[in-house]
Amino acid sequence: MNSKFKGYTYGCISSMSYGLIPLFTIPMMNSGMRIDSILFYRYLMAVIGLAVLMIVKKESFRIQKADIPMLLVMGLLFGVSSFTLFESYNYLSAGIASTILFVYPVFVTIIMALVFKEKVSILTITAIILAFTGISILYKDDSGATLSMTGIVWIICSALTYALYIVGVNKSRIHTMSGLKLTFYSILIGSLFFWVKLQFGFAVQPMAKPELWLNAAALGLFPTVVSCMAMVSAVHYVGSTPTAVLGAMEPVTAVAISAIAFAEPLTFRIISGVLLIIAAVTLIILGDQLIKPLYHALKLLPIHNHLRK
Repeated sequence: MNSKFKGYTYGCISSMSYGLIPLFTIPMMNSGMRIDSILFYRYLMAVIGLAVLMIVKKESFRIQKADIPMLLVMGLLFGVSSFTLFESYNYLSAGIASTILFVYPVFVTIIMALVFKEKVSILTITAIILAFTGISILYKDDSGATLSMTGIVWIICSALTYALYIVGVNKSRIHTMSGLKLTFYSILIGSLFFWVKLQFGFAVQPMAKPELWLNAAALGLFPTVVSCMAMVSAVHYVGSTPTAVLGAMEPVTAVAISAIAFAEPLTFRIISGVLLIIAAVTLIILGDQLIKPLYHALKLLPIHNHLRK
């Protein structure tokens, strides 16, 4: 097995495992589990799994005091992103929610342009238009009924807070921290956030049924530990850009699960919206790598040579 094949395989495993979130979350919600409790158990399982991985890989848990404030902010953003995503499942189908969540790279681009004054190309503007066109297509179903605006607000908040998490990591001193250690502390702080939140509201719900424990364990394992480790391996073998493009498998997986496991309708409108959002994110990720080949291709056209004369 060559390196590229390994990288693409790990990239698909990473995005597809993250797209499994609805498969384990919705049954827990349907059983009466509240979102805070579900996320507390998910994060607890993930923290244990990541801690074991760090021990096996002999990675130090040590952090510098100066990193603590930023880690607290990142953990809070990570937790809020998860909470708002799960809340959106109360109002939207899992497939549509996961697809809209996938616009977070677009939000990253917008934040970088507005806050850090990064240049915005025509491709970027096109990508933003495509993304919001895709969302507008998903906003109405084939009967003309609109989606819940509350659900839309929840999932947009999830995408935005995750985008802020990514920008925060890349633009702060913790960007040099290993991905495994950063994920561990982000989720550890997130679990503490949900534990504290539960102390001021409802108590942590017990899970009396074995299948609830299985769902919680799977939720902590696949969309978190497996996804994280597979992404690190994918970046190692093929780089960050192909890995990010392969992230398109995440909403595709979620939409497929919604249709197969939860009998949610898969219409032409939904497929069109999904494809537009995937195209938008792909444009954002590839950027200049698309412009240069297009420029060289245009140079070969007769009309280009004619205009130069």
